[in-house]
Amino acid sequence: MTTDIRALLTGLRARAEARVASTSLMLAELTHDRAGSNDDDEHDPEGVTLSSEWSRLTGLAEAAASELHQVDDALARMDAGAYGRCANCGKSIPAERLAVRPFAEHCVACAEKLGH
Repeated sequence: MTTDIRALLTGLRARAEARVASTSLMLAELTHDRAGSNDDDEHDPEGVTLSSEWSRLTGLAEAAASELHQVDDALARMDAGAYGRCANCGKSIPAERLAVRPFAEHCVACAEKLGH
């Protein structure tokens, strides 16, 4: 079972890492495009504005980085023998919760209390 969970987390990590790299590249390209343009993109009737694209990509980059961090934390908990235990109360995190959210660090009751 631990091998399956590690494989799942490793796959999630690889996908999150790829999203971080991809959005970073797109943000770098957008920054480059923006630097060479004096156009008023807010009044461009064609397509999405640079500002809204920047906001969208920034949100995607932050979400991917957050997931990568959570997966890395879960792998560290696994290595320390603490995976599947609530970081708040110490009780076991139900398998159903871990199936849906394999990087969960809190049981449902503590996650609700903590607002996660």
